[in-house]
Amino acid sequence: MKRNFHTGAILVLALLMSSIGSSWAADIDLAKKSTIEQILQKGELRVGFEAGYMPFEMTDQKGEFVGFDIDMAKMMAKAMGVKFVPVNTAWDGIIPSLITGKFDIIMSGMTVTQERNLKVNFADPYIVVGQAILLNKKHEGAITSYKDLNDSKYIVTSKLGTTGEQAVKRYIPKCTYKSFETETEAVLEVINGKADAYVYDQPNCVVIMAQQGSGNLVFLDEPFTYEPLAWAITKGDPDFLNWLNNFLRQVKNDGRYDQIYNKWIKSTDWYQNVK
Repeated sequence: MKRNFHTGAILVLALLMSSIGSSWAADIDLAKKSTIEQILQKGELRVGFEAGYMPFEMTDQKGEFVGFDIDMAKMMAKAMGVKFVPVNTAWDGIIPSLITGKFDIIMSGMTVTQERNLKVNFADPYIVVGQAILLNKKHEGAITSYKDLNDSKYIVTSKLGTTGEQAVKRYIPKCTYKSFETETEAVLEVINGKADAYVYDQPNCVVIMAQQGSGNLVFLDEPFTYEPLAWAITKGDPDFLNWLNNFLRQVKNDGRYDQIYNKWIKSTDWYQNVK
């Protein structure tokens, strides 16, 4: 009886050790497949974005990519000890391009949404923005909130396929909505008096006001949505996600993040170099 008990205990222990060994081997195999390991082996960090979303990513007068996300990406590559490789990509194909391996990470002012999160993993948000409103000057004082635009007599614009468009359809469903391929086209409609209001991310509205001044536009700068922006990576990569979150925590607490934030968000001095 005792011998059978000992034999059974040894068998259970052997099975347990085998299970632990298999799990450990699986973890090691997962780590080897991490994107961060591929980045280190190639010696480059390929960053996907769509240039044109000021002040996050854009092209300066020299034809170089600049902006909030670009500075963060360069800082990230430096921390890894690899080369920064920019990959300018059309917005409507940016997630499929990530999934098919055309770059390693999306750093493009992307809002975290549940729909997108089904396709990609997001690191912790690096900035929180919301939708704000630019009005045609003729409505100054008469319209003070997005709620005032909830009428079919008002034409509201935004960019196709963005959270700005989603916000209009969700919060101002009764307005007459017009979508455009670019932010510039959408806001020009308001400036030229063909539309009443433009809805888009608050930082973008700040930039437009810096460009246009207060001659034709009124800025309702209080955001009416909560939108965290975050970096996106392919699913199933906990090691890369862990590195990104620790990197973000570090730069947010050692002053480097504040330098970039003050340069691109609080100030518009950079605008003279991107005209």
